[in-house]
Amino acid sequence: MTDTTHDIPAEVLEEVETLRVELRRHSYLYYHEARPEISDTEYDELFRRLQALERHYPSLESPDSPTKRVGAPPQARFQTVEHVAPLLSLDSSEKSEDFVRFDERVRRALGEGVTPRYILEPKLDGASIELVYEEGVLTRAVTRGNGQEGEGVTENIRTISTVPLRLRTDVRPAPALLSLRGEVLMYISDFADFNARLAEADIEPYASPRNSAAGSIRQLDSRVTASRKLDLLVYDVLAVDGTSFDSDTAGVEAIREWGFSVPERIQTVTTVDEVLAYHAAFESDRDELDYEIDGVVIKLDDLAARRAMGATSHHPRWAMALKFAPRQEVTVIEKIDIQVGRTGVLTPVAWLRPVVVGGVTVSRASLHNREELRRKDLREGDTVRIQRAGDVIPQVVEVIKHHDERAEPFEMLDRCPVCDTEVYPDGPRTICPNRFGCSAQLKGRIIHFGSRAALDIEGLGDETANLLVDRGMVTQLAELFDVTPDQLVDLEGFGEKSASVLVDAIAATRTPDLRRFLIALGIPEVGVTVARTLAERFGSFHAIRSATIDELVAIDGIGPRMSEAITDFFADERNAAAVDAVLARGVEPQTIEVTASDLPDLGTAVFTGAIPVPRVVAETAWQSVGGRTSGSVSKKTAFVVAGDKAGSKLAKAQKLGVEVLDFDQFIVRLEEHGGSLEGSD
Repeated sequence: MTDTTHDIPAEVLEEVETLRVELRRHSYLYYHEARPEISDTEYDELFRRLQALERHYPSLESPDSPTKRVGAPPQARFQTVEHVAPLLSLDSSEKSEDFVRFDERVRRALGEGVTPRYILEPKLDGASIELVYEEGVLTRAVTRGNGQEGEGVTENIRTISTVPLRLRTDVRPAPALLSLRGEVLMYISDFADFNARLAEADIEPYASPRNSAAGSIRQLDSRVTASRKLDLLVYDVLAVDGTSFDSDTAGVEAIREWGFSVPERIQTVTTVDEVLAYHAAFESDRDELDYEIDGVVIKLDDLAARRAMGATSHHPRWAMALKFAPRQEVTVIEKIDIQVGRTGVLTPVAWLRPVVVGGVTVSRASLHNREELRRKDLREGDTVRIQRAGDVIPQVVEVIKHHDERAEPFEMLDRCPVCDTEVYPDGPRTICPNRFGCSAQLKGRIIHFGSRAALDIEGLGDETANLLVDRGMVTQLAELFDVTPDQLVDLEGFGEKSASVLVDAIAATRTPDLRRFLIALGIPEVGVTVARTLAERFGSFHAIRSATIDELVAIDGIGPRMSEAITDFFADERNAAAVDAVLARGVEPQTIEVTASDLPDLGTAVFTGAIPVPRVVAETAWQSVGGRTSGSVSKKTAFVVAGDKAGSKLAKAQKLGVEVLDFDQFIVRLEEHGGSLEGSD
C-alpha cells in the first residue's frame, strides 16, 4: 500500500503521535524509574495498536518510533556502556494459538521434514543484566537500557554473592571474551521482609519484587545494594570469543560449568503439545514459587537455525514468550483518592480492602485517569475484580456487584491536593502546573536538576532528594544552594565528608554550561539537541528566556508546538519565580559568544533510516564542522541522509525538493569540510 502523510486522516495522525508519546513515557517509567503506571498487557495493547497503524500507513513509519526499538534510553546518572551484543525483547502473547502460529512459521523457515527442537525456561520477572568477562574475570555489568546500551552498574552487581567475580575453570576453560545475559531477582520471601523494613523507616515500599531488584542495582552507593538480598540467574550466551556452541542447550551447560545459577526446569521439546504442557505446569505451580515469573520462554535450540531466521529491530524471530493470564481476586473499593506524581499528573487511586493476589497483599490500585475511571464507572463501596497484570501493577478490572444506593461518581479535583494549585486537563490526564512549588513534583525536579545530562551533581539521587524535601530542608529548587554540611550530617547515609562533597558539588554548578542549564530546568520539549540549538542560536540565557514564538519557529527543528511550550514555560509566573530564585543564588549560566563568521553556514542535515554508525556520531561529526542537525524535515533543511528503510522523512524531503544523500555521499561532503567520523563517538 502506498500513501503519503497528506493522504492520512487527521485523527490517525493524532492517534499515532499520542501512542508514541505514551509508549515512550511508560517505557521510561518502566525501565528508568522502576515504577510503571500500567501493566505489561496494557502496554502490549498500545504497542500492537501502533504497529497496526504503521503497517497500514507505511509513510508513518519512523526509525525513532517505539516500535523500532527495545526498551528505553538509560538513565544519565550512571556511565552509559554499549552492549557487546544487543539485548532484544521478546514477542509475547497470552494465547496458545499465537504460539501455534509461531511454530508454523518456524517449521516453514526450517524447511519440509525438519523438526524444530525448542528449549524452554521460565520467563523470570526481574531486572535484565549483561555480564562481560574478559579472560575469565568480570569486567563490567550493564543494565538492559535501550537494548543497544545501558547503565554500567558493575560495582553493584559485584555485591551479589551468586555472581562469580572469576569464572570457574575446573571443568571448562575461560574464553577470551564472554557476554552473558541474566536476571537479577529478589525472592518473594525476602521482598516481604524488605518492604516491612521500609515501612518501619517510613519509606514508600516497592510495588513488586521486580521493582525492588531494578531499584537495588541502580543505587549510586553499592553498599546499599549489598545490604539487599539479591540473586542472579543466567540463561543466555550473548557472545563468546574462544569457543563456540551449536545449541542453546550446550550454552546453558557451559554457563553452569562456569559457576552460574541457571533457571530451574529448563528442558528441550519438539512438539506443540509438550510446550503447552510445560506452560500449564508452570502456571499451576507459580503460586508455590519463591520468585516471580509471568510466563515461559520458547526458543529455537539450534543456533545456526536462529542465525538463518534472524530478528526484527524489536525481537528475534526464533523465540517468543507465552505469558500467563493475570492473577485475579475480588475485593471492595473502600476509598478513591488522588495521588500526585513527579511530573504533576493527578492519578486517581483506589484504596482496597486488603486481599492476597498471587502471594502479595494488595491494598491499592491505580485507576490511571479520569476517563478510565468514568469508563469503568468505579465508585467507593463497589465490589470489584482486581488483577496483578504482568505480576506487577494491581489494577481494577471491573465492577461485579454494588449496592442499590451507590456512592456518587468520583469527580476529579479542581485543585492539586498537595499544593492547592488549579489543575488543568491534558487529554485524559489531569496536570498540576506548579512544577517547582508542588512538593510532590519537587523531588523529581531536584533529581533531574542534578542528573548527568543536566548539571551532573554527584550524590544528588532519588533518596537524597526525597530526604531533602520530606525533611523540609528544600521547599523550592533554589534552596538546594542554601543547604549546608551541618544540615546534611543529620540525614541517614551522610557523614561529614559526604555532606561536604555534596554541598561542594552543588556550589560548583553556579556557573553552568548554558545548554546543561536549559536541560536542568526541565523545560517541556527541550532535550539535549534542542538545548544545544537554543544555546548556539541565542548565546545567553536571558535571550532564550525572552525569545518570542516567531523567533523560535524560525529555527530549524523547532516547530510551533515546541515554540509554544518553551514560551509558555517562561511566561508562567510560578516558573519565572522559581528560575529567578535560582539566579538570585548566584547562578550565572555561561554566555556563548557566537557570531556569523565563527562557523561556516553549512546548513541543517536530517538523518533517517538505518545508517552504519549510531546517529549521534554522524550528527556530532556534522556539527563539528559548523553544520546543524534536526529531527524533522522542512524547506530550510539543507539535505537529508537516507539510510536503509528510510520512511516518512525521506518522503517529505522528496516532496519538498530537499537534496537527498546516501551515507557514502554524506561522508564525502563531511570530508570536503575537513570533518570525519573519528572522535565523534
